[in-house]
This record gives sequence, structure tokens and C-alpha cells, in this order.
Amino acid sequence: MWRMYIAVFIQPFPWSFYTASVFIGIAAAVLWTAQGNCLTINSDEHTIGRNSGIFWALLQSSLFFGNLYIYFAWQGKTHISESDRRTVFIALTVISLVGTVLFFLIRQPESENVLGEDESSEEQDLEVNESAQNTMAKAVDAFRKSLKLCVTREMLLLSITTAYTGLELTFFSGVYGTCIGAVNKFGTEEKSLIGLSGIFIGIGEILGGSLFGLLSKNNRFGRNPVVLLGILVHFIAFYLIFLNMPGDAPIAPVEGTDSTAYIRSSKEVAMFCSFLLGLGDSCFNTQLLSILGFLYSEDSAPAFAIFKFVQSICAAVAFFYSNYLLLHWQLLVMVIFGFFGTISFFSVEWDAAAIVARGSDYRSI
Repeated sequence: MWRMYIAVFIQPFPWSFYTASVFIGIAAAVLWTAQGNCLTINSDEHTIGRNSGIFWALLQSSLFFGNLYIYFAWQGKTHISESDRRTVFIALTVISLVGTVLFFLIRQPESENVLGEDESSEEQDLEVNESAQNTMAKAVDAFRKSLKLCVTREMLLLSITTAYTGLELTFFSGVYGTCIGAVNKFGTEEKSLIGLSGIFIGIGEILGGSLFGLLSKNNRFGRNPVVLLGILVHFIAFYLIFLNMPGDAPIAPVEGTDSTAYIRSSKEVAMFCSFLLGLGDSCFNTQLLSILGFLYSEDSAPAFAIFKFVQSICAAVAFFYSNYLLLHWQLLVMVIFGFFGTISFFSVEWDAAAIVARGSDYRSI
């Protein structure tokens, strides 16, 4: 489905674009749930933080390399030709095909326990019986588990943090680039700065994922310091954006805006804020992936399904109001959700050891 969505842009039509958009939404839900489950079953409580960081750094490397190509290949162009567009999307389609092939090389991890002959035969019989179960019954059971899981204390608290990641995802991936491109005071470089902003966001994401992945094993203080760093970095970015960008930038017309900000709009400050947005986002997402895999290691698929559901809903809501709210109101919404999302994450992390010790509320579902 991802390949279909990318290929649509080689020769786009309205009907094919909207149809592919529906399918990519379904594909994203399946893919993110599957990757969360794959990450969990290939990790333990000691390696889940490291693996989450490495995964996030690899995932976000596309932001850096993709925007780097666009920045240099399209630099100085005021009109993007059909040939330029097709070159990009044909290359992306081929890359997605290679990625799909690599999926089939992922191995199922072997069990750590060495079983006797009797235990092995019993497990084989059990596997046969499980494979014979009705597929629809399995789907219904997974849905029931998800519904029960989403009303547990831990998941409700983590949903606030997840909601914040959805809001800021929309902001740095869609709104902030629009704001930069709308500021006429940036001169003729305003459009190319959008690609440069994506590069700096990617650098922040990769640096954060790599750093937290490497340091997670030696982190004696848990996940809270990383999340605290993330919210502080984001608050600094929001404050600088508030000062550096005109308030009407998100809703400016195609011609852009000549409105003044609280300070003289600076390209350097705008790019620094892009880096901070990426770094802060990596703080939250790596730790959310880590704590979900840690708390729900026995059956992680429903947990990651809820994570992606809440994040996607909030991202969609943010895309909706971004067309109507001035910049300072959008920043205020993220500050409020970021503050409460951080507090709720702290609460779950503090209780994590006790949750695992008592077998977790989820394991009794």
C-alpha cells in the first residue's frame, strides 16, 4: 500500500490520490503495530531502550537524506518540472520495494529456554492447535484486549503523552515548514529553507535516537530524564518560534505574509528551532516505544495499536485546526498537552517497576 501511495505521484489524479490516502492510513496502522511487536519480541527489559533508539535513528534518517537531495537538486528552481517530480517518486517507489523485500529477511527469535522432549512435544501440539484457531476469532480477541487495555490506568496516562506526540508531529512535519515558506522577509530563499528545515529536523531526530540508544544501557535514572530533556527542548523551540515567526504565518495566503514577528525574523533561528523540534520529538518517541515494549512485553500488539491510534487521531485534529488558528494559539495547545503529557509519563515510569513486579494489570486481561 505504501508503494501504491508513492507511485500515485508519478502521474497523479485526484481520484487515485484520495483512494491511495485511505489505503495508506490502513497500511500505516498495520505497519506500526507490526514494527512495535517486532521490536518488543526481539528485545528484553535491558535492550528495549537501546533498540528503540536505534530503530528511531534509522527511521528518521529519511528526513535527512531525502531533504538533502531535494535541497541541492531543486536549489534555485521556482518551478518544479514534471521530470523532476517523476525522478523523485520513481526513486522512492524503488526504495520502498527494496524495503519490502528486506522485511522477509526478519527472523523470528529463538526461545531462550531449552526444553525436554516431553515439553517440546507438548509445545508442538499447542502450536498446532493455535494455528487451527479461527482467524476471525483471533481478531475479535485482539480487539477485545485493546478495548480493555485502553481503559487501564497506565495506558490512559500514556495516551496523554501519545496525544502530545501526535500534535507536535503535525506541527514539525506540516505546519512549521509552511510558516517558514510564508515569511516573505526571508527573501528568495524562503522556499528552499523548507527543505533545509527538514534536514535539521532529521539531524535532531537521528542524533537523539542514536544518543539515547547508546546511553540507555548505562542510564541508571530510567526514562524520565530523557522525556524531561525533550519537553525542555520543545519549550525552548516553541518560545523561539513564537518570537521569530509572524502570528499569521500558518494561515497566510499563497503570496506569503509581510507581518512582523516580535523579533526580526532570522533564518538561523528558524533552522535552530527545526533541530530542537527533531531532537525533542526523538526524546518522546524513543521513550514511549521503550516503555510500551517494557510494560506489555507478553503481548505488545494491542498496546502499539492504541499508541498509533491516539497519535494519528491527534495528528489529524492538529492538521484540521492548523488551517484556522494563529501560530501562538497552536503553540499554546502544544505547551499544555506537553506539560501534562510529561507529568503523566513520569507517573507511569515511577510505577513501572511495581507494575512489572505484580504482573501488570494488562496481563490479567
